[in-house]
Amino acid sequence: MKQNLANFFRSMLSSFQDLLPIILVIAFFQLVVLQQPLPNLVELLVGTLLIILGLTYFMRGLEMALFPIGESMAYEFARKGSLFWLLLFAFALGFGTTVAEPALIAVADEAALVAAEGGAIAHTPDSLEQYATGLRLTVALSVGFAIMLGVIRILRGWPIHYFIIGGYLGIVIMTGFAPPEIIGIAYDSGGVTTSTVTVPLVTALGVGLAASIKGRNPMIDGFGLIAFASLTPIIFVLIYGMII
Repeated sequence: MKQNLANFFRSMLSSFQDLLPIILVIAFFQLVVLQQPLPNLVELLVGTLLIILGLTYFMRGLEMALFPIGESMAYEFARKGSLFWLLLFAFALGFGTTVAEPALIAVADEAALVAAEGGAIAHTPDSLEQYATGLRLTVALSVGFAIMLGVIRILRGWPIHYFIIGGYLGIVIMTGFAPPEIIGIAYDSGGVTTSTVTVPLVTALGVGLAASIKGRNPMIDGFGLIAFASLTPIIFVLIYGMII
């Protein structure tokens, strides 16, 4: 019991240290540059404490659940030797965690609203929902494809830099042909996919898979899936913009 409490307080201290630079930046600009007192100081302190507790519980949850289950499932799929189920799991993992990502939902809704105001789509609830849903599904499908492709790369031992360089070269070329209204949305879509659930699960999947395959180095082959998950949404959304 005492050991658990000690570990919890150490985690809280670590979360506070991670949050400290943000606190110092806000305090400096508010007190020194703007020369204004911090508004609602008590609420700010309580909110900061809640953030620290939230980060602490979140990190503990990752260590206790998401990382172990991701690694164990990757090991079991590798031991089972079924490429079909492994690739299906990788695609479903990427798609499922992305389609429900709150940041993606917010960006898709905002993009639909801006598109309607710009005259690209009709300003009706059905049109807004259809545009936002199409954008969300496009990004989610792209992440599912990215994780599946990343798993194939780990299985085959292909160098990751060829995929990354080739992917960004393709993005540069497609940017010249895509509608200007979709370019910023496409680039932002690559960032919102790296969510708090997707990142630990996908990372655990890659590391666990590389560790369970003979001849693969987890440090070299296990990482890189997140880069795929950030790259492919840009490509898919640019294509989506050129088609729609």
